[in-house]
Amino acid sequence: MAATSSNQQITFPAGFIWGAATAAYQIEGAVEEDGRGESIWDTFCRVPGAVANGDNGDVACDHYHRFQEDIDLMSSLGIQAYRFSIAWPRILPEGIGKVNTTGLDFYDRLVDALLAKEIVPFVTLYHWDLPQALQDRGGWPNREIVEAFVNYTDVVTRRLGDRILHWSTHNEPFCIAWLGYGVGIHAPGLRDFQAAFQTAHHLLLSHGLAVPVIRTNGNSNTKVGIVVNPTWADPVTDSPEDRAAAMTFMAFQNRWFLDPLFSGIYPDSVLAMDGQHEPRITDGDMRAIAAPLDFLGINYYNRAVVGADDSDGPFPVRFYRPEGEYTEMDWEVYAPGIYNLLLWIQEQYAPTTVYITENGAAFRDEQSADGKIADYRRQVFLQDYIGQVDRAIQAGVPVRGYFVWSLLDNFEWSHGYTKRFGITHVDFRTLERTPKQSAEWYAQVIKQNGFSRAQS
Repeated sequence: MAATSSNQQITFPAGFIWGAATAAYQIEGAVEEDGRGESIWDTFCRVPGAVANGDNGDVACDHYHRFQEDIDLMSSLGIQAYRFSIAWPRILPEGIGKVNTTGLDFYDRLVDALLAKEIVPFVTLYHWDLPQALQDRGGWPNREIVEAFVNYTDVVTRRLGDRILHWSTHNEPFCIAWLGYGVGIHAPGLRDFQAAFQTAHHLLLSHGLAVPVIRTNGNSNTKVGIVVNPTWADPVTDSPEDRAAAMTFMAFQNRWFLDPLFSGIYPDSVLAMDGQHEPRITDGDMRAIAAPLDFLGINYYNRAVVGADDSDGPFPVRFYRPEGEYTEMDWEVYAPGIYNLLLWIQEQYAPTTVYITENGAAFRDEQSADGKIADYRRQVFLQDYIGQVDRAIQAGVPVRGYFVWSLLDNFEWSHGYTKRFGITHVDFRTLERTPKQSAEWYAQVIKQNGFSRAQS
């Protein structure tokens, strides 16, 4: 008998938020305008070989001058919330000291323009663009930076806290610590495990100390969280050794940040793995880190498939590349991973509210003669992953919103402009924006608060 197919209607809970996400250095440009100071990414982009093609964020998408056009674009798609970050060097060019009110004025205009279109701002205070002046004083491994971040938080939230109700302190502390200070493929380009562990601790501590400041400068409706990038790991075989390797990987990538946030402790298994690089912790630090969260932001892109590694290294895990589809980032397309991760987080930590603050894929987009961009692979990717988010909600995970990464093709860090994640194509010569097929599909998802999917 031939198989029959039908449509499955996926509908999300009432009040579910559909959004899009960006980050300041990746889209704003205008790096030398209106008193902005230099960031570590400005410096890193000048290092020969650090960024593909020698690219930089000097212009990026020119969002600094074109933000109204981008807000109009979001409004036309029906996007309900916009997650963006504030550039620390635009507010405090030296990281501390004199405030650049012109920088604050820009975000004033941006927030007011969003609210005028009934788009809810979700703000990240730190998305990797540390003022270079603070890096010159030691950067995140230097404990003085904790006070500097709390001061920066105070300045921003005093100005914008009356209108912004959703604040995230940091974006992906794992990447800041390990890619920037541990293995050096992101700014500031250090290769120092001790510095990476200390950075991770200071990021978490600065988060915890900033939480009450945000609440004080907001109101009774203010919500505070942090955005992490935990990864689901599957063992390459069902052997005890490979299962243990998967647990080791998740302890290092996930629990090192989530355990202190929710329980005020670091996982012993990670400390035992590499005890020589244990961070310096002062009395009261862990209690501060565990300040209650209103929400947990989760950025998710791909899973890890790992097995035991019996070499002499401190990290006894070997990575495998299973057969299947991969994005332009060489990341596996495996939608059930986000479901598995969400259930694991709920079982381990029971956050009261979860937002998927980033999810998306880089593919090589094809533009037809009529100018349309039929990025069908991205559309299928989003449909499959959003479907798994729905599955997690049905299983009891309190996911309240989803933010696609990204609104625009943009500067993709060390990959420069070679990887396109946007649901909107950006011509980096003319800066013209062209919504892709995935944007049109996403607009329908928002309108229907869900979508239909064919079933066999």
